[in-house]
Amino acid sequence: MSMSSSPRTITVAFTGASGLPYGVRLVECLLQAGHRVWLLYSQVAQIVARQEMDWALPARPAEVEAELSLRFGAAPGQLRVFGREEWFAPPASGSNPPDAMVVCPCTMATLAAIAGGLSQNLIERAADVVIKEARKLVLVPREAPYSAIHLENMLKLARLGVCILPPNPGFYHHPQTVQDLVDFVVARILDQLGVAHTLMARWGEDLPQEGA
Repeated sequence: MSMSSSPRTITVAFTGASGLPYGVRLVECLLQAGHRVWLLYSQVAQIVARQEMDWALPARPAEVEAELSLRFGAAPGQLRVFGREEWFAPPASGSNPPDAMVVCPCTMATLAAIAGGLSQNLIERAADVVIKEARKLVLVPREAPYSAIHLENMLKLARLGVCILPPNPGFYHHPQTVQDLVDFVVARILDQLGVAHTLMARWGEDLPQEGA
């Protein structure tokens, strides 16, 4: 996929699977690359945030929007955060779809609901919109092992053109920290979105030097 430099709108959803650091880092990278982010998150993601990141993820979307905008230096309006039942939010309608959507991390329940077209909350509806409008949808499922049910749901979605991208970091780049492992996975997500990055060197290449 060609790398895009013009601003695009990406919906990112946090659900209750382990792996929230991937999602937070993804939001950071998208904002730093100058793209617009519509952020959605489940109630269980709030529990995961506290457990994995010692982060008290607020229940009020406006508070999350203000906190992350400040943390990542987002421009006014660049990051918008919506509630789970906010049915008048832009991601809920095919008349205003994003350019792409990523569910990171993605629970098996969310994956199953998307595969079934349930649309019972804004995350599921937003994914349904992206599929029906033929936009890019990336799911980052964090579970091990996968059952036959999980695999059948993934296969169904993959046949619809959904990218199934499990957070499986490689080790050929000799990671030295947990952040290196996180960045490996986020780099793969950004590649799927066509977003340029320097999180890690590509196979057979070195990272570009600053000022070069």
